[in-house]
Amino acid sequence: MRGPRIPSLEFPPVELADDNGLLAYGGDLTIERLVSAYESGVFPWYEATQPILWWAPPKRMVLYPQELKMSKSLAQSIRNRGFELRIDTAFSNMIELCAETPRSGQNGTWLTEEMQKAYVKLHDEGFAHSFEIWRDDELVGGLYGLCLGKAFFGESMFSKARDASKVAFYHLSEFSKKHDIKFIDCQLHTTHLESLGAKEVARKQFMKELKEALAYPDRCEKWTNEIK
Repeated sequence: MRGPRIPSLEFPPVELADDNGLLAYGGDLTIERLVSAYESGVFPWYEATQPILWWAPPKRMVLYPQELKMSKSLAQSIRNRGFELRIDTAFSNMIELCAETPRSGQNGTWLTEEMQKAYVKLHDEGFAHSFEIWRDDELVGGLYGLCLGKAFFGESMFSKARDASKVAFYHLSEFSKKHDIKFIDCQLHTTHLESLGAKEVARKQFMKELKEALAYPDRCEKWTNEIK
């Protein structure tokens, strides 16, 4: 669970970020610093040749679970493609496969080896979780992120089969509704996320909702499909 705030790990106010959302650089990827970052509305995003860059964009892409858009094609994929949901059974494999899917506009992967190790440690401590889509015992899509209080911070997704990542996102949304997770932070706008019902909110509004979500205790444990 989260401990008391450590002054040396605290981030500047998000209002000090530049126009693109860059707030700070440097530091490390310890569990304590990463938890402090997400509590502060900040996330790391950088390439292997750069220092660690910390971002708090002026607009944040957010999905409220009850607002997920269910298209006909997604509903058909959930029913008819032979997909099976598993949660937290192959986190390391998930993050490796996500690392092979670069973000739009970037050369190579943003998920450096250093970042992969950091999020595996977060998973080991019960903060980070994977929603995995399997077919014929093969991991064909999914996503991972971390949960603090009643906020879920989505980090990355991948798909080796049509709609597999969308199906994972659907299951995350359903899980979030069941467990009263207030929102899923998707960080930055993409048409893929917009098609699923995510929308941009102003940083000030995001920080208000984040503070409210963090008032709840953490659930630092391995999640399963049957978690109550």
